[in-house]
Amino acid sequence: MRSLRVHLLLGVCAAIGGLHLSMPHAAAQGLGATPVAPTLPSTVSGPMGGPPQTTPSSRQGTADLAFGAFQRGYYLTAMREAMKRVEVNPNDGAAMTLIAELYTQGLGVRSDPTEAARWLKLGADHGDRQATFALGLAKLNGNGVPKDRDGARQLFLKAAAENHSGALYNLGVMALENNGIVSDFPKAARYFKQAADLGDPDAAYALGILFRNGTGVEKNLTRAAEWIGRAADADNIPAQVEYAIILFNGTGVEKDETAAAKLFLKAAAHNNPVAQNRVARLLAAGRGIKQNMVEAMKWHLLARTAGINDAWLDSRLDQLSPEDKGAVAVAIHQYVGN
Repeated sequence: MRSLRVHLLLGVCAAIGGLHLSMPHAAAQGLGATPVAPTLPSTVSGPMGGPPQTTPSSRQGTADLAFGAFQRGYYLTAMREAMKRVEVNPNDGAAMTLIAELYTQGLGVRSDPTEAARWLKLGADHGDRQATFALGLAKLNGNGVPKDRDGARQLFLKAAAENHSGALYNLGVMALENNGIVSDFPKAARYFKQAADLGDPDAAYALGILFRNGTGVEKNLTRAAEWIGRAADADNIPAQVEYAIILFNGTGVEKDETAAAKLFLKAAAHNNPVAQNRVARLLAAGRGIKQNMVEAMKWHLLARTAGINDAWLDSRLDQLSPEDKGAVAVAIHQYVGN
């Protein structure tokens, strides 16, 4: 199920971009530019990564046909059973939240943001913290209800009081945006820390970036690596790219080019163009991974298509034999086909 949380990306990019964390479009320094121990520039590639897939919490200890049907993709059954639950118990906030999600995504019913918001309001009024959080997002973005940033913040605060990690994370992002005024980095760091302690990978990544740059917290490269590493372990793709760079350069951790290459490959396979560029350079240079020019050029061309140009890799591509160029074309076709 698609997560209910969305990221406040414009504010994040604006606030973090001012810290020179935006993704560089130039090629990585080193890795072929010089023959000796290159370093890789740090990067934050747009979004802070997608949150884990979640479903609204059901009541524990009871047979739950509605949520079971939802998880199996039987959305009409999920709607019918959730409606039954509300009829039996008009205070069943979790069932109301499930109904709202079905209307939000248009699963088994026509997508209807207004009806979704109505059910979220009912769920929030009956104590479901996920409904409270999701209604905050709806107000923040004007989905089914008028835009109301202050109202969204109040709902986030209410959900955060119940340890909703997504609410805490979004409060941190709002602190960075700070209504267009100077970002409140210390407040953002506190919210990110709370959310990260609850296992939120986006918050862990954001907190790591703050530690790396010494904004809102005292600069600490070891703690930066720790938090970014946690996010990477939780499959946050931008964090995997960042942590791979940390490992390659040995910044706050022991240098490990092999582990860095593995992480770059993992993120590259999720179509992260920065990772594709970096792993292309590693494959071309034979750093942390066995040299393979066909695979290197495959990743290079995929990254270049996404807008990351690299003159050094272009020059290596030009040096390939016609047979190897044909192999690169086959490799790209197979990758795109899969």
